[in-house]
Amino acid sequence: MKIIVLGSGVVGTTSAYFLAKAGHEVTVIERQGGAALETSFANAGEVSSGMAAPWAAPGVPMKALRWLAMRHSPLVIRPSLDPRMWRWLFQMLGNCNPASYAVNKSRMVRLAEYSRDSLIALRKETGIAYDHRSKGTLQVFRNPRQLDEAQEDIAVLKRYGVPYALLDPAGCEVDEPALARVRGKIVGGLHLPGDETGDCFKFTQALAQMAVGEGVVFRNNVEIRRLVADGDAITAVETSQGELRADAFVMAMGSYSPLMLEPLGIRIPVYPVKGYSITLPIIDAASAPESTIMEETYKVGITRLGERIRVGGTAEIAGYDLRLHASRRATLVHAVTELFPGGGDVDKATFWCGLRPMTPDGTPVIGPTPFRNLYLNTGHGTLGWTMSCGSARVLADLVSGRAPDIDTDGLLMTRYGR
Repeated sequence: MKIIVLGSGVVGTTSAYFLAKAGHEVTVIERQGGAALETSFANAGEVSSGMAAPWAAPGVPMKALRWLAMRHSPLVIRPSLDPRMWRWLFQMLGNCNPASYAVNKSRMVRLAEYSRDSLIALRKETGIAYDHRSKGTLQVFRNPRQLDEAQEDIAVLKRYGVPYALLDPAGCEVDEPALARVRGKIVGGLHLPGDETGDCFKFTQALAQMAVGEGVVFRNNVEIRRLVADGDAITAVETSQGELRADAFVMAMGSYSPLMLEPLGIRIPVYPVKGYSITLPIIDAASAPESTIMEETYKVGITRLGERIRVGGTAEIAGYDLRLHASRRATLVHAVTELFPGGGDVDKATFWCGLRPMTPDGTPVIGPTPFRNLYLNTGHGTLGWTMSCGSARVLADLVSGRAPDIDTDGLLMTRYGR
């Protein structure tokens, strides 16, 4: 089939690659000058299947009130009159209960584990390089309450056979020796040895070149204006370079997906949640992280990417606003200098933000729509890099009429009703 993929972030590019490997003729349309130049450009760098969990969890509403009062808050809400914002927030609150959390996390872990395995297989097959490390994730806790709250996540890890180790401070220092320099600041940690790290931008750019080798055509600097429908099918995509036709279309435009879908009568609860990062050069390797640290208090990931440290996190609910706020940079700088003082040069840090496409239940939306030739691969939130390869393989199987390797229950848009 001739297939058009809309968007060339990590999700769109992996979709194009696996569709081409499945034998399809694929064209990717992208408004930027190349792949992974928006949300996939400078994310936290974690491929963290063990940390796959919905933000909507029991106790989060009360935590959110505490966070909003913190100087270095992991959450910022900039209220607007956008009804989508309030609808999404209320839907998220509706998922903050034990039953919903258990269902949502199980779906996310299932897909994330499959995706991690798919990435490993892809790396072995192609030799793709992207500052990759396979040393796991260490979630660090500053107080006993955080340790207690981790027990619910540990129960899900046990249920799905995800390897983990609950560590005391000395054990944390074995995994991340630089933490010995700030002894006394943490009370323990949760180590997930199956997690990986890597530069999502480098990966996506490299995979795009491999996709070209498989026959994929990337049409960059092309504005996507609307999808043209006729009955129960999409006939074309209207762009700044005219109408482009195909047999099937894949919506992989991240936070902008619902804006393209709504004129067709398709409403999926995907809303942008802005995340920030700083990237700083390492100046003392012994004082820098070895892999990824998840700082639980500020909800910040601190990741080693080659000779750089990437610090990513915070959640800012502000619609499609891409302004960089200095207070968010200050939070990221505070997190990295608290745990890894002297590891990187914060004066030379680059500051960035991107819009994560979040669903209220945390799980992405993959697969068919009411239009017989329109498919979705969007709504991955903070886990687009983690879930990209698995989501793309599921999508390619569904488009090709094959049964995916994993159960797709709860991954399709039908979980939201009609």
